[in-house]
Amino acid sequence: MYRQFLLLFITALVLTSCKDENTSEENALDQAPITFTKEGELNIIKADSSTKSLDIEFAETDYETSTGLMYRESMQGNQGMLFIFQDERPHNFYMKNTYIPLDLFFITKDKKIATIIENAMPLDESNLPSQVPVTYVLETNAGFAKEWNIKEGDSVIWTRN
Repeated sequence: MYRQFLLLFITALVLTSCKDENTSEENALDQAPITFTKEGELNIIKADSSTKSLDIEFAETDYETSTGLMYRESMQGNQGMLFIFQDERPHNFYMKNTYIPLDLFFITKDKKIATIIENAMPLDESNLPSQVPVTYVLETNAGFAKEWNIKEGDSVIWTRN
């Protein structure tokens, strides 16, 4: 009986360790390019009351927030991704598996831009911290903050489709 249990345990262990050895990263690279899906619209309201609009995707689930814009080959200039977290706290991002340079806007729970990181470089795994507690993070193509003169203290609002 003990010998049968041991044999069954070893067989299960071997089968578990021999399953498909492709990691989720390798599988993601084998898939078709990930395309943008408009899920809402975000407006940045500047200090002079002018606004800039973006089509956005939302990242809310654990999978969406951990993956973000990874593996994307491009994004239009009027598009971005808004990360929505359940808690307001310092958040850290990095550019692992992200192929396009980005601007990151760390946004407080009252929807004010608190920190801007411009031109985060593709595939760089350096820590990109929010500096202060935030609830939202907006990612756009690099150069967006400079082109539209977006500043810390500007506000954001958004709607869902």
